[in-house]
Amino acid sequence: MSVEKVKAYFKNYGMEDRIIETSQSSATVEQAAEALNCEPERIAKTLSFKVDERVILIVAAGDVKIDNSKYRHQFGKKAKMLSSDEVETLVGHVVGGVCPFAVNEGVTVYLDESLKRFQTVFPACGSRNSAIELTIEELEEHARPVEWVDVGKDSKSA
Repeated sequence: MSVEKVKAYFKNYGMEDRIIETSQSSATVEQAAEALNCEPERIAKTLSFKVDERVILIVAAGDVKIDNSKYRHQFGKKAKMLSSDEVETLVGHVVGGVCPFAVNEGVTVYLDESLKRFQTVFPACGSRNSAIELTIEELEEHARPVEWVDVGKDSKSA
């Protein structure tokens, strides 16, 4: 199970005890916010895309949607999300638990600027009922992004 891979990853840093496993689902932003008792925007959702033959992950704030024109400008392609059937195979985590930690070889991670307004955020940890609270600096260290990008838009103005 991919939550075990994430726990093993964080064990290398003495942080495995910080992983929160809830009795209720945290598969959606709303469910995660309720389960973790935090604001939905502080859920660091991980979205999976295919750019040509590459798999990329974009971690963004829970209240952000992908802005198609910004995405096209950044990656030179129209945004094409992975299908739910492809996610576990190509990324290594199940839909609802996708995170930027302990992913398959060759998966590239980007962090969206929308996260920088928070002290801490809650990304998933490989299952539909797990998360970890990380500072933005910790997220950057452990997600190992190739870069920060600005591809989001406020979902309220979408």
